Amino acid sequence: VTGTAASPDFTEAPVETSSAVFAEFAPALGEAFARARAGGRELYGFANHEFVSSYLGTSTGLRLRHDQPNGTLELNAKSPDRTRSAWAGRATRDFKDVDPAALDAELARRLGWAERRIDLPAGRYETLLPPTAVADLLIYQLWQSSARDAAEGRTVFSKPGGATRLGERITELPLTLRSDPHEPGLESAPFVLAHASGGDASVFDNGLPLSATEWIRAGELAHLATSRHSAELTGLPVTPAVDNLVLDGGGERTLDEMVAATERGLLLTCLWYIREVDPATLLLTGLTRDGVYLVENGEVVGEVNNFRFNESPVDLLGRATEAGRTEKTLPREWGDYFTRAAMPALRVPDFNMSSVSPGV
Repeated sequence: VTGTAASPDFTEAPVETSSAVFAEFAPALGEAFARARAGGRELYGFANHEFVSSYLGTSTGLRLRHDQPNGTLELNAKSPDRTRSAWAGRATRDFKDVDPAALDAELARRLGWAERRIDLPAGRYETLLPPTAVADLLIYQLWQSSARDAAEGRTVFSKPGGATRLGERITELPLTLRSDPHEPGLESAPFVLAHASGGDASVFDNGLPLSATEWIRAGELAHLATSRHSAELTGLPVTPAVDNLVLDGGGERTLDEMVAATERGLLLTCLWYIREVDPATLLLTGLTRDGVYLVENGEVVGEVNNFRFNESPVDLLGRATEAGRTEKTLPREWGDYFTRAAMPALRVPDFNMSSVSPGV
């Protein structure tokens, strides 16, 4: 890659974070812990903030730099006997948009729901997937959206004869799955930063400008990830990956409003231990965690046991009957690697809870 203007701050020292980023957040968090203690709840958690300064210099003369702020908050609330647990998390750039009081109130509400316990067998249930769970599933789908692998017949996006499923309808909902390095609040590196070559990433693409990319457009598969090399092999456009993910085009209902419109179903908190079972269908397995709730006639009536699930995110998009309002969310499973996401809640009429799982 040549011809890109040098970053004017390329020779300056890396940006550093400090405890000042918590100046307003820390007192509010302390108040949340005090309220929880007074209410008989135990709070645990992690608050983390960092800046990652990336410098890109090449023999062709590139001198580029990107400073990426990244912050996360994860809170668990438990009952004094540790039999009930709830989780909430937020991703942030500077902690100015994180409200510990609101998180504590949500955790308290969920612990209250869990005071009534209902055991359910494995099976298929109408299920409300919150934004964090949708993010975990679709981030993994993005990671497996290699054009070269699809053209070689190795993924869920493959078709016989070296073709791909580009142009096929993935979902009847008018959903668009996209990435944009300039997405407000989810900004990421605007150029390729590859530390090694592999799959559809290449160090020879380092410095290549990134732009807004629609992976699914209005329900149809629009792009698969390519490097310049794999684009040449497959005859597809050059479409490098971008370090954020947004699903939009759904409705305007909040998760609470979707609950109120549910006759009978399950409400999840988050997913955990997600692993791939079959790349040909992108079948994934994993566990629910920190609260699965039974909804009847628009109200949460109690907590049920945890489950192991077996589902493909591609199939889920095809079976989803409702998407709520898109909001920024922290993926629970992949939050150590991928924090910049905005997702709606999804309603799936027949989510496959393949077996009951013990644990809180």
